[in-house]
Amino acid sequence: MATRAVLWDIDDTIFDYSSAARGGMRAHLEAEGLPLAYASMERALGAWDELTAYHWARFAAGETDWPGQRRDRVRAFLGGELGDADAEAWFERHLAHYEAAWSLFPDTVPVLDLLADGYRHAVLSNSSLHHQERKLEVLGVRDRFEAVVCAAELGVSKPDAGAFHAACEALGLAPEEVAYVGDQPDTDARGAGEAGLLGIWLDRHRVGGRPELIRIAGLEELPALLRGDTRFGASDTFG
Repeated sequence: MATRAVLWDIDDTIFDYSSAARGGMRAHLEAEGLPLAYASMERALGAWDELTAYHWARFAAGETDWPGQRRDRVRAFLGGELGDADAEAWFERHLAHYEAAWSLFPDTVPVLDLLADGYRHAVLSNSSLHHQERKLEVLGVRDRFEAVVCAAELGVSKPDAGAFHAACEALGLAPEEVAYVGDQPDTDARGAGEAGLLGIWLDRHRVGGRPELIRIAGLEELPALLRGDTRFGASDTFG
């Protein structure tokens, strides 16, 4: 069955999340002051990254809700007994710096342009709809996607097949007609493949390995891959 649509991850796939997250937190801590628990900016940034991964995993597992994971990150990072309002206010101040650092990867818009006529497009993210809708609007690409489907509203997260199937249903297509592109080999590519989609790992850092997965090193490799649709017996690199 031919691929008719592309589902996209956002963070670190079309949007340079890692750079924005680190640059935004650095600017925030420069404005707020470095907490006493951290001997250097780098240690503070590393701790924030670890706490973000931990509390996002709790959210994905259904152990907390979207606002709760934000407040819990702040409390753990600052090491204090902050009330909800104070924790939320600190996070909102951080968001202002984070959003100032937002940018798309250079290959995002050129590839969306190349694929615009041949494929339908939508988003599936393990984030919240409000957050990702706003991000796409600010970055100027919201109109490229028919639908934005997010875990916070679905109640199920990637790599659960239910998340991928819900996004396919939003497009009115069977999983076999949809490709999924994301930067995580297991959460994105493996999860999509096991759900019946054409799962594609965007390995921007050229980590390599995982020969069982379809892998590209940049979005410029995606159009040729989709035209060939090598879901049965693909090699692990293209381009």
